[in-house]
Amino acid sequence: MLRALSQFWRLLKLCISGPRGKMGIAFFVAIVVLDFVGIATSIRLVQWNGDFYGALEAMNGSEAIRQVGVFFLIVAANVCIHLIGLYLRKMLQMRWRRTLTQGALDIWLNNRAYWHLANSADSMSNPQSQPVDNPDQRIADDCKFFIEKVLSEALDLIGRVAGLFSYIVLLWSLASFPLSLAFIGLPWEVPNYMVWAAFLYVALCSLLVHFLGYPLKGLLVEQQRREANFRFALARLRLNYDEVAMSAGERAERGVFNNRFDAIIANWRRLINRDLILSCFTFPYSSTVLRVPLFVALPGYLAGHVAFGGLMSLSMAFSNVVTSLSWFVFSYRDLSDLVAASSRLDDFLEAAKAAGRTGRRIARHDSSDGVLGLKGLALETPQGTVMLNIPDFAITRGEAVWLSGASGLGKTTLIKTLAGLWPHGSGEVFTPSASMIVLPQRPYFPIGGIHAALAYPRGKQDFAAEDLDIALAKVGLGELADVEFGRSDTMAAHGLSGGEQQRLALGRLLVHRPQWALLDEPTSGLDIAAETELLCVLRRELPDTTFIIVAHRPPQGLGSLRHITLDPGASPASLLHPDLQPA
Repeated sequence: MLRALSQFWRLLKLCISGPRGKMGIAFFVAIVVLDFVGIATSIRLVQWNGDFYGALEAMNGSEAIRQVGVFFLIVAANVCIHLIGLYLRKMLQMRWRRTLTQGALDIWLNNRAYWHLANSADSMSNPQSQPVDNPDQRIADDCKFFIEKVLSEALDLIGRVAGLFSYIVLLWSLASFPLSLAFIGLPWEVPNYMVWAAFLYVALCSLLVHFLGYPLKGLLVEQQRREANFRFALARLRLNYDEVAMSAGERAERGVFNNRFDAIIANWRRLINRDLILSCFTFPYSSTVLRVPLFVALPGYLAGHVAFGGLMSLSMAFSNVVTSLSWFVFSYRDLSDLVAASSRLDDFLEAAKAAGRTGRRIARHDSSDGVLGLKGLALETPQGTVMLNIPDFAITRGEAVWLSGASGLGKTTLIKTLAGLWPHGSGEVFTPSASMIVLPQRPYFPIGGIHAALAYPRGKQDFAAEDLDIALAKVGLGELADVEFGRSDTMAAHGLSGGEQQRLALGRLLVHRPQWALLDEPTSGLDIAAETELLCVLRRELPDTTFIIVAHRPPQGLGSLRHITLDPGASPASLLHPDLQPA
């Protein structure tokens, strides 16, 4: 319980952070005020019941007609209050959802927490043990769901608590007569027995509801996880349709889909069974809660303590007290959903924060003379096993360096280390304070057209369209300058071959003109002639750029090439550049 409240409070603080979130507090207060006005009209409706039925009992036709007019005025006021409150709720919902979503995105992206989450020791050794699953769903769905539920339940609770005091005062005044216990042989009387009966009735029912519905939270969390896993499998096929189609992998993919959907069905059965057990109590409860008050008030009516009109007012006042106290009973299923969403979202955000604070054992320094160098560097797995000792070396501005070694040795991990990503290992890395671009083995292309893919990680609006077209032509993709692959919400690279994707990725160097370029097998999809032509263009256009290339064959076209062979059994050698010291 305390953990759930702590999670709820952390998320709520994110919702009200920033100017937009704080403005939402004003919306929230306005909605609460409207709820209070609605409570006043509800109390007036209780009083109206007594007046109307009293007029009927007295056969007073003119007063009964007047009370009909009063009834429609009360209804009109209630409608206006409801509609204005509903509009403000929706405005507040989107305002706080935006604030919460932006806060979640900041936590996920800051310090590359998204990368550290995916590359933590647990997730790499056992993907099923990741602290969070489907972070995209946590941000897209759970932020939305949390705001919807928290506003609905919080405002409902505030309204019920505020109304409860008014209804109790009203019920206390209407049910001032005692209940004699003589009918069970006791010489006692219970004053204002209807008030105590309401509390006792709801307390017992709330305990029973919690006992029946407690397993719901875990089942709801598991259901969301399995639903997300199924969607992820479907999206994965959509993003890899070429590879699956060419491999005739439909049967294998269908097997994955069936297994994941079967998992959904299995948990869904457990969920609906628990829902059924809970509904066996809550449905009869909600069906009888408006009639039980009349039965409880009957002793007072039969004893002559109250007239028929007073009986109807008393019954309605008791109903309002019971329904207000029954918020926990009526909202238990929604509260289970809210607690499950809060748990999923908070666990994700806390894990992302921790990932963003991942410590580094590899020391990084600014190079005092613009040289990139390594000293005593040993790369380790997240579990702490040494995978590669790197010989000490220094690379000066303008060089072309080829890093080679056996497959699976850790060459890509070295590139990640130079880029400042990989934290596992020991030693020192000296990096120049100059512009640097890293191209991974699998080029990444953002959602958008060819120009957006070429300009990444900046926006295409940061460059002149003609400059982007010129860069496309220089890497052999000039025919794509006027072609738009897909819609603006799809990735242009889906229309390109593997070699064309590599050309497009290397075209970014011509657009961004970095001083350092770290390239991981950038031309593996090209033949030697195409590679030579493309790298010649890069060297000609970027004569002062330092190229560090991981490849299985010597890169052709960069001119003078320095070769560094990586050996897993080697011990770190002495520093090759004597002036390399921390800045």
